[in-house]
This record gives sequence, C-alpha cells and structure tokens, in this order.
Amino acid sequence: MLGNIGPLEIIVVLIIALIVFGPKRLPELGNSLGKGIREFKDSVTGENKDDDAVEDPAVKTIGEPQATTKPVEPPTTYRVEADEAEVVPDKKA
Repeated sequence: MLGNIGPLEIIVVLIIALIVFGPKRLPELGNSLGKGIREFKDSVTGENKDDDAVEDPAVKTIGEPQATTKPVEPPTTYRVEADEAEVVPDKKA
C-alpha cells in the first residue's frame, strides 16, 4: 500500500501540512505524532521501558520466603461465678 508513494507525493503532503498547520505548529505536531507511533509500537510488541524501572515492593516480597509463625495457643478460659438464679444445671450429672 505504501510502496506506491514516491518522493514527489511526500513533498506534496508536507507542503499541504505546512499550509494547514503553519510553521510554528508543525514541529509540535511531528513530536506528538512520533510519540504516538512509538507508544503504539511498544503496546503491540509488549516492550515497555517503564516495566523494568518500576520495582514494586509488594512484588519483591512475593518471591521471598515468609517468616514462620508461632503455633497458636488455646485460649485461656476464665470461670465466672454466677448468681444462683443464673446457674444452669450441668447435663453431665
């Protein structure tokens, strides 16, 4: 598709862009177009410079072994004395 575009067609397109956008805005437009193409290529290929630079501490800790925990001790029971009206008879007796 792009094989049929020659140097004359490119020059015509550049002249039309210069007329439409003006000489002050043309470099800004070229920069934003280049950034957009670069971001598109990076998203298609899956390459991203920021992936290696960002080191999330949560990601690092996943690979590290966790510290061992102490065994759980049974809860301490406390006997509370109730009034005579609140005493429930034991089912064992």
